[in-house]
Amino acid sequence: MKFAAIIEYSQDKAKIAELRPVHRQYLASLKEAGKLAASGPFTDDSGALIVYEAASLEEAERILKGDPFCHHGIFVTYVLRPWNPVIANRELFPA
Repeated sequence: MKFAAIIEYSQDKAKIAELRPVHRQYLASLKEAGKLAASGPFTDDSGALIVYEAASLEEAERILKGDPFCHHGIFVTYVLRPWNPVIANRELFPA
């Protein structure tokens, strides 16, 4: 089941830049494990949308809380909701 997280970031741009490489490594490991469907920051860098693959809301929240951005206070707030993708144009997503 898919779970969409809409996340608001801290405004500490230097800390975000410093931690972004380990955050992206974490996301890459989730993708490899089949636990990440899609992710990316909003263009104003105020936050991000991350879509997890998890068996339950609790598992999705554990995955989100395992993110280095969460550990280091970059994730200020988030809303995590079950999501049902009905139509997707995979050609519009980068590999």
